[in-house]
Amino acid sequence: MNKFRLLVLMVFCSGLFINTSTSVSTRPDVVNIGAIFSFNSSIGKVSKVTIEAAIKDVNSNPAVLVGTKLKLSMQDTKLSSGFLGIVEALRLMENYTMAILGPQYSVMAHVISHIANELHVPLLSYVATDPTLNSLQFPYFVWTTQSHLFQMAAITEIVAYYGWRDVIAIYIDDDHGRNGVAALGDKLAEKRCKISDKVPMSPDLTHNDITNALVKVVLMESRIIILHIYDTWGLEVLDVACNMQIMGSGYVWIATDWLSSILGTDSSLSLSKLDSIQGVLTLRMHTSDSDFKKSFVSRWRNLTAAGDTDNGLVGLNSYGLYAYDTIWLLAHALDTFFDQGKNISFSNDSSLNEFHGGNLRFDAMCIFEGGKQLRDNILQVNMSGVTGPIKFTPDGNLIHPSYEVINVIGTGFRKIGYWSNSSGLSVVPPKKLNAQPNGSISIQPSLYGPRGWVFSSNGKQLRVGVPIHVSYREFVSRIEGSDMFGGYCIDVYNAARDMLPYPVPSKFIPFGDGHNNIITQDLLHKITTGEFDAMAGDITITTNRTKIVDFTQPYIESGLVVVAPVLKLNSSAWAFLRPFTPTMWCVTGISFLLVGACRTNDEFRGPPRKQFVTINYSNSPFLFHVGETIASTLGCLVLLIWLFVVLILNSSYTASLTSILTVEQLSSPVKGIESLISNNDPIGYRRGSFAKNYLTMELNIQKNRLAPLNSQNEYEKALRDGPKKGGVAAMVDERAYMELFLSARCEFGIIGQEFTKMGWGFRIHNKWLTRSACNSEGAKQDVDRLHLKSFWGLFLLCGSVCFLALLLYLIKMVHQYTRHSDGSSKKSFLSFVKDKEEDADKMQEECKSRAKRRRSEGVSIGRVHEDETSDGSNNRGVYAGYEA
Repeated sequence: MNKFRLLVLMVFCSGLFINTSTSVSTRPDVVNIGAIFSFNSSIGKVSKVTIEAAIKDVNSNPAVLVGTKLKLSMQDTKLSSGFLGIVEALRLMENYTMAILGPQYSVMAHVISHIANELHVPLLSYVATDPTLNSLQFPYFVWTTQSHLFQMAAITEIVAYYGWRDVIAIYIDDDHGRNGVAALGDKLAEKRCKISDKVPMSPDLTHNDITNALVKVVLMESRIIILHIYDTWGLEVLDVACNMQIMGSGYVWIATDWLSSILGTDSSLSLSKLDSIQGVLTLRMHTSDSDFKKSFVSRWRNLTAAGDTDNGLVGLNSYGLYAYDTIWLLAHALDTFFDQGKNISFSNDSSLNEFHGGNLRFDAMCIFEGGKQLRDNILQVNMSGVTGPIKFTPDGNLIHPSYEVINVIGTGFRKIGYWSNSSGLSVVPPKKLNAQPNGSISIQPSLYGPRGWVFSSNGKQLRVGVPIHVSYREFVSRIEGSDMFGGYCIDVYNAARDMLPYPVPSKFIPFGDGHNNIITQDLLHKITTGEFDAMAGDITITTNRTKIVDFTQPYIESGLVVVAPVLKLNSSAWAFLRPFTPTMWCVTGISFLLVGACRTNDEFRGPPRKQFVTINYSNSPFLFHVGETIASTLGCLVLLIWLFVVLILNSSYTASLTSILTVEQLSSPVKGIESLISNNDPIGYRRGSFAKNYLTMELNIQKNRLAPLNSQNEYEKALRDGPKKGGVAAMVDERAYMELFLSARCEFGIIGQEFTKMGWGFRIHNKWLTRSACNSEGAKQDVDRLHLKSFWGLFLLCGSVCFLALLLYLIKMVHQYTRHSDGSSKKSFLSFVKDKEEDADKMQEECKSRAKRRRSEGVSIGRVHEDETSDGSNNRGVYAGYEA
């Protein structure tokens, strides 16, 4: 019984142990991984050495994988990006491979990514950088290097920095080339640049194919050439371009990172190869100068010497560094995979059973059960490698993408700047730049920045449409008996074209029959339909027209104006009477008489001739004699107010007369566009002009009021006839036309101000648009004459003061009369006033006589002293006597 219990206990414990052991992962001794690339390419030579070195370093490091060794199987695609390379990749899948490095070419990467999706095998690419290999379509494809999307962004920044707008793209016509150029086009569009021409090349190109493609490039306008090609043929393309002399002055060649890979790998390029790449710009993935990188670079010579390299020592390029880090990245992901308790297990793919048999053994390909988890672990790795920090963004790209901008100079190359996704172009490495508080620092400008384009030598002539109008041939006209055109607008076009540093062959094509003015809108549509390439003529820039075509900068200022008949007031001998109206002259004259007359002045007595002289003298109060005195305070008050009135009248008269004699005044019943809107008179406009739409749509003038006119003679006749004889009250047209119309017709003028602003002008204006014209003053409006209503306040003030002074004087006389009159002998009031005036006259006479005596005494004293001075007496007495 005890033995039975012991046996049951042993079985239970054994089962417990078995259940426990199945839940704990046992790390395998070996993990199979694969790598597929071209061993003989510039990238493959370096990658083979770095991958083998990384496998050795990982397997010798006890801290990683803890006893598990990586077993690498490498397949050589032998410079093939097509069928043979894909076959080699399929064979690699038969060996229970947990992950694959590569492939090198994007064409293979697209095919193998579909297989990786089916078998759940992570595909780590350190060299295939096609932007379309995204994680959405290919979830098991992982970039362990920078995508070409960032490289194209860097090229775009360079193009935009130098102000180039159009580029030519030369590329291999496969997934790698097409998708890379498509990404470049998208990035250029963000900077308002574009790929003007694309030159595809066959993946199996020959020397003749290269020559034929470059012949096309020579005939193109742009001189900025982007070369996106494989390193296998890149140098040959540049060599042919150099022999064709299309790499000299004026050309800019920008190669993608295939050239930097060659420069980094092959340090023994021949002088002829170096000559063919002089001045070329290229990009290289930037890797930070860490201690880890410096240590690996110092090992490189020993690694290449010990490695199987047919061509001797090779240089280290960026792709080799990323290949080394890819192995370490996979090792860390596998270590995490095993720490999570995962096992390596494969299951048959039932969909491949029907392919049983054959050399490819499709039925031997199995699904990796832990592939999804391993892929997730890869994307979550955060480590430092020889290239710098390695970490993935949520969209599957490595963080901090950056490139170095390299210029090939002499026997080497010069690093002229950097580009990073965060700071753009700079002269500071991205790591240092990110540590600075400020952002981007501009790249160093070159001493010579090529223009980047020329006019195509086999280009078509520029088809320039020319509007033919009935009138205003000074702007555009056809020279009789030839296909040539002249006029102001044609001269402007030719002058601008001649200033260009390259020839622009153009052909003028007339539009219009010359009998009726054209509709400008119809001419503009000819550009949109492709019948014309451009237009040169008197075409006004309006909002609606800018929606159809693009305009140059306006070369003449213009705007809508109103032209109407004017009545000119010619100068005459009596022009000085114009400032005042007759009423004003009468009131002013009467005021002079009333204020200037004085009852007690003896000069106002006597014959009429003597009184007229006195009145004329009194009309100039500013010349009032110094010796004259004012008899009373009331007289002073009246004179003060009158002086003020005369001052205002004098200033106003002078200003008005100056204006009248300086500028001839015009009068017109039309005062401007406002008066035209308010009345119902007909309005003329030039047929085909935008003025019709503006008047009807913007100013709400009825269409039945508008009269279309063709020629200047029709304008003149319609304005002369006026609304009563079937004509128009005014013309509405652009100022440029109206100034030309008025230059020989002085009976019309511009009324009011411009009420629109637009443009179409230069110094050639005087050649075509200036004649022996009327004076510009003739276009000004009439100025009102000075009426009495403008000065009635002054006259009211003066009259009120005079009346008040007279009233006070009468009150004073009445008061004195009542006070001095006695009851026995009463004088009449008039007799009393007369006696007072006589007393005042006597007093004034006595004052005058005393003043005369003083003056005579002063003169006699002066003479006495003069006599003494002539006898030699002291001169001081003269001054004393004069002062006395």
